Amino acid sequence: MTEMIGTPISLEHKSMLAPKLKSVNIPVSEYSFQNLFLFRGNHDYHVFDRDGFTFIQGTTYDGKTHIMPAADMREVPVETLRALQKNCDFFFPVFEDWAEYFRQYGVNLTYLDGDTDYIYTSVKMSTYAGRKLHKKRNLLKQFTQLYSATAFMITDDNIQDAFYILDEWQKQADLPREETDFKACHEALTLYKELGICGGIYYADKKPAAFILGEELTENTYVMHFAKGLTMYKGIYQFIYNDFASILPKRYEFINFEQDLGSVALRVAKTSYVPDVLVKKYRMTFIQ
Repeated sequence: MTEMIGTPISLEHKSMLAPKLKSVNIPVSEYSFQNLFLFRGNHDYHVFDRDGFTFIQGTTYDGKTHIMPAADMREVPVETLRALQKNCDFFFPVFEDWAEYFRQYGVNLTYLDGDTDYIYTSVKMSTYAGRKLHKKRNLLKQFTQLYSATAFMITDDNIQDAFYILDEWQKQADLPREETDFKACHEALTLYKELGICGGIYYADKKPAAFILGEELTENTYVMHFAKGLTMYKGIYQFIYNDFASILPKRYEFINFEQDLGSVALRVAKTSYVPDVLVKKYRMTFIQ
């Protein structure tokens, strides 16, 4: 395996790294400090500087070493990228516009479906309009008929209810914690103030039932890092997605539900909402 360079990502990098990533302004979930920090255990993210640019080195889910710049990749000198290629298996995630730009330099481009981000319009999620989403409307209707629902911003006053939901969600997942995103989500709740993550918590008949955690990804896109609901409440996910989309500030035209990581169950679930945009994230190497 390629030797990791730089220092492991930590909260101390937030003040430097977060604004750099946000200024890139692309709807790719990895271009979020919170995402990188929370999933550092899965990807062994390291931060380093080279030729006036900041980079992140990490490991993909399939065990490959990659490098991403904390900048628009097209601004990084090609010579710098070529030199860095010896420190990784490929550059990732390479946004589609960037991939087209680098074709002129002789590159090999591949992508995995499991890396692709699922993006939906806020209007779609707040209405479930159209024939293809009639099942979502039906489940939403069932939930609202069965339960009296209330929603609140996550605060110190109700954070323990969110931890309870997460614990119960983990039990219903019937998988070891190592095979779910329990740890990352638990840390997101623990450090929600420090990380600048916001979200809502939902109650059904005054009992804790679900929560959503996310943040602004670009000027018009909100990224949903975690959505946890207790399936004993039929239609809970259809309800929280619909409600959350309806109360998001209007400037967020899109909601990024992140990737499916190659999980068949996640792919089926995310595809069922009929994504409006599938953001391919390329793996790129220079042809020597």
